[in-house]
Amino acid sequence: MSNAQFETYGPIPAHEPPAYGGFDPYGVPTPAYGMQGPYATRTDTYEPAYETRGIYEAYKAYGADEAYRAGVAYGADEAYEDTYRPAYEDSETAAPATDRRARGGRRAAHRRRARTAERGEGSMRRLVPQALVVAFLAGGTTAFVAKDKAIELSVDGTPRTLHTFADDVTELLAEEGVEVGAHDVVAPGPDAGLASGDEVAVRYGRPVRLTLDGQRREVWTTERTVEAALRQLGVRAEGAYLSTSRSRRIGREGLALDVRTERAVTVMADGRARTIRTNAATVREVVEQAGITLRGQDTTSVPLDGFPRDGQTVTVLRITGRKEIRDEAIAFAVERIEDPSVFRGTEVVERAGEPGLRRVTYSLRTVNGVTQRPRRLRSEVVREPRTQVVKVGTKPLPTVRGADGLNWQSLASCESGGRPDAVDSSGTYGGLYQFDTQTWRSLGGKGRPQDAPAAEQTMRAKKLFVRQGTSPWPHCGGRLHG
Repeated sequence: MSNAQFETYGPIPAHEPPAYGGFDPYGVPTPAYGMQGPYATRTDTYEPAYETRGIYEAYKAYGADEAYRAGVAYGADEAYEDTYRPAYEDSETAAPATDRRARGGRRAAHRRRARTAERGEGSMRRLVPQALVVAFLAGGTTAFVAKDKAIELSVDGTPRTLHTFADDVTELLAEEGVEVGAHDVVAPGPDAGLASGDEVAVRYGRPVRLTLDGQRREVWTTERTVEAALRQLGVRAEGAYLSTSRSRRIGREGLALDVRTERAVTVMADGRARTIRTNAATVREVVEQAGITLRGQDTTSVPLDGFPRDGQTVTVLRITGRKEIRDEAIAFAVERIEDPSVFRGTEVVERAGEPGLRRVTYSLRTVNGVTQRPRRLRSEVVREPRTQVVKVGTKPLPTVRGADGLNWQSLASCESGGRPDAVDSSGTYGGLYQFDTQTWRSLGGKGRPQDAPAAEQTMRAKKLFVRQGTSPWPHCGGRLHG
């Protein structure tokens, strides 16, 4: 720059700010850039909404420190030495006053032109790094403003608007410290990207220990009131009984809820059918709501404490009853003892048995006028039975010579019809061969002939034939040879 140029415009006094709002040639930048330069103290207090400590750190990443170092390299930090001195401090005191004033004026003008040139060069050196700083800051601000997003986040029904640099929903929730469980709902999904103006909703899951029409189960809901939860679960609540208020809020810990829906139940009683709509918990309540009274032993076709189902028919049973005591015989046991002194096939009762006695109490009921089968309530033994003892013969029957080849079966059929216990109408003769008692005992028999085994009767009949022939059987004796 030439001195003429500076003479034309002249230096700008330090106390007057530059009219164009740029850099002060004396080294103090104006507050138009809104930040502190390396050579002066920042005086403006304006701070954009996005200018936080984090963004300032990012500005530095975009090269603000490098710009500062560049300014130092250009000599912006070099100390400025002002060589101006007033004319009256001139050392040439010997010259006349007029000459001294003339020469002093010329020297002062020369020094001012020199200082102005130096200040111009210094200002240019300072202008270059400051311009670089402004450029870096302007580029960084534009980039960060582009990444900043305004998002409306609603957590369990509480909305708030926030600014974030998160790229997706998962990153946003992590920044905000919102933890999501397996039963929680996030909309949009965790992997969804974010753009400014998006809405993100988080709804927490709540456990509900639901007893629905007698069936217990645990379900989860993201609704915050009982009524909304029932709608979400698809439970028909019109006319239903609820164990708590519909407007009750459900906390994160959940709650226990008993729901009984309205059902149609038919009650049959005394020949009449009544159909009612009810949300009763037991059959007993349904019967009472139908206006039916149970008396005495009356009951229903289903358990009274059972849960009534929709469309179910309940029959009331009118019961009358009484108790009856009966004596019943207890059969005696038979003990058989082998006896070698008795012919084989012969049994002799050594001790007769005696039946016992049992006393039994029965319940006799009439249901709706129909008598039911007696039901045993209890029993007790009044008398124990006595065992019968029987001797069983094991002695072999003797062989009767001269009578073994005869047709004894034909004779027995003729005399008694082949029945060992046959007795004639007078009671005098008995057995297969119709012995009288005297003849029977003379042949060695005991007791009555009709009580003896058939083999013993045949053996004694043979003895009688050997002794008397066929004369004891005048009508049938001829069959022995037939």
